[in-house]
Amino acid sequence: MPTRQSQQHRVVITGVGALTNLGPDAPSTWEAMREGRSGISLIEGEAFDEYPDANWHCKIAGQIKHTDPDSLLDRKEAKRLDRCTKLGMVAAIEAVRESGIDFAKENPERCGVIIGSGVGGISSIEEGVRVLVSRGPDRINPFTVPRLMVNAIAGNVSIKYGLEGPASAHATACASSGHAIGDAIQHLRLGMADVMLAGGSEAACTPLCVGAFMTMKALSTRNDAPTKASRPFDVDRDGFVLSEGASICVLETEKHAKARGANILAEFVGFGNSCDAQHITAPDAQGRGAARSMRMALADSGLDPTEIGYVNAHGTSTPLGDKAEVAAVLGVFGDHVRASAGGKLMMSSTKSVHGHCLGASGAVESVACIHAVRDGVIAPTINLDNPDEGFDLDLVPHTARERQIRYAMNNTFGFGGHNVTLIVGRYDG
Repeated sequence: MPTRQSQQHRVVITGVGALTNLGPDAPSTWEAMREGRSGISLIEGEAFDEYPDANWHCKIAGQIKHTDPDSLLDRKEAKRLDRCTKLGMVAAIEAVRESGIDFAKENPERCGVIIGSGVGGISSIEEGVRVLVSRGPDRINPFTVPRLMVNAIAGNVSIKYGLEGPASAHATACASSGHAIGDAIQHLRLGMADVMLAGGSEAACTPLCVGAFMTMKALSTRNDAPTKASRPFDVDRDGFVLSEGASICVLETEKHAKARGANILAEFVGFGNSCDAQHITAPDAQGRGAARSMRMALADSGLDPTEIGYVNAHGTSTPLGDKAEVAAVLGVFGDHVRASAGGKLMMSSTKSVHGHCLGASGAVESVACIHAVRDGVIAPTINLDNPDEGFDLDLVPHTARERQIRYAMNNTFGFGGHNVTLIVGRYDG
């Protein structure tokens, strides 16, 4: 019996771009993931210098310090953009360049963009409030509104390339870019577009965000050892590490990509999403919503659970979140993932290396999934010294694993109970 996917357009990936604390592009980001090199460090920045006497329990984050995105964009253009949009623009430019697509030769009405972000232009909001309080409303930057909008990333990317097709933005907390990619997949499958740029961007390493997550007691306070702070699944984990970053993919229908002679990197074969509908911040303790999302993605792809070779976990390094996700994965995959039963399925969290990019997480972690199926390399979970009790899985501790797999699953969950699962497949033509 044909699957739902087999009756629709296949969706392939022809370009990937990224700007993260691990590197200025997708290849360097993947290299650091593979080698287990942490991008977490002590927080720096003028915004934080304004609070010299503040009691910062958390002093670490995954900031991008190696690259100034302004240097990679038109100077006049950069002045009008929030940092969140700048990161997304840089990632989109790289993705388009790698894809080799020339939008001047494409029907603009058949090309679109969907980019997610959890909080959008938060630094512009904070700047606007500081100016309002210190100098008055008439001194607020006139670009504040177009900077702070969550849809500013998608809007600016569409303007740059003249994309007149489907365009939107998702703001579903840490599931945002997963939803963005999933929706782009559906537009292509249904024939509503030929090309879609999809992914996410986040630049939330700001005083307000750090302070707010800190008072929630959600952040790690391992300030004396930043590179050891993000430790998913480890018994000594004490919260996530807030990070910034962006990643964008160029997605096309297989027919369109082949017609223009594109180099196809991989394909998206499955998409599922659900909601816990229980608590605004805490996950369902048994991971039932996460399990539904994974089962939906499997059903959508037509794959048997035993065909999945790798799961890139949401794995934030929080006590509740990691436990719920492990319960969900064990429930969905059973002995295929259970280490004590000789399970072959591997699961790791690259957040151990780059921290939690909030709404950009799903897109950034797609880099690891794409390379897992292309290169036969599984990125490790670093800092996993003592797995928590009952975590009966191969969590790929410390060192990357060479293993040829055909399908990789990417889990992305967010506040509000949002769950998204994507499945990436190796493309053999």
